Amino acid sequence: MNSFIINPSVQHAFDVSTNQLKVKHFLKRDIQAFYHSDYSGGGQWKVQGTIENIICTLKNDISPYPLNVLQNASQQLANVLLEDLPQILQQTGKSNITICVIPRAKAKYNPDQLLFIATVSNVVNHLSGFNNGTNYIVRHTDTKTTHRARWGHGGNGSMPYPGITKDTCSISTEVRGKDILLIDDLYTKTINIDEDCIQALLDNGANSVIFYSVGKTVSKNSTNLFF
Repeated sequence: MNSFIINPSVQHAFDVSTNQLKVKHFLKRDIQAFYHSDYSGGGQWKVQGTIENIICTLKNDISPYPLNVLQNASQQLANVLLEDLPQILQQTGKSNITICVIPRAKAKYNPDQLLFIATVSNVVNHLSGFNNGTNYIVRHTDTKTTHRARWGHGGNGSMPYPGITKDTCSISTEVRGKDILLIDDLYTKTINIDEDCIQALLDNGANSVIFYSVGKTVSKNSTNLFF
């Protein structure tokens, strides 16, 4: 497992009422973050057992995978989480953490496209020191699927903008006062959906937010490395 810091992130938007650029915040503070391994582009997603393959298989977006393939990827993800989550608890010095998950871009998916969150939920239920808040953030309005948008297949809704999480998700009041570990399958710098969700949790009363992703897109040409 690796660690990094997510820095404050802003977007400069033109305000027609003032005829000036206005600064809008995705994230207002530094956030402690962890990830399991680097995510590379190219054909790595085709290699069974790689992080790229696990993430892409569990998205199950293009050609539906057979049940046994999905179950295998789910078990591989569970093994990663069982290795990493106890380390996060130890390294952060927290006695209890509530797990939340970044919701997928659409409001509705088939059950076999939601195996990432289902696997996280199952693992959390079997670990001490963690509370299951995987249903605390629920998408009610579609957004663009960022990893497919550059090919024109991003679907309905908007690309990430400051405040998109609050506009398109319901956030449970149960996050108030909690130390949250927010989990995503893949972190890519400059996408800002993770940053926006972190800020939404803080704005909704979370005591603290730590971030964890299974993969982290390598920084070189990061916006071009999606499968």
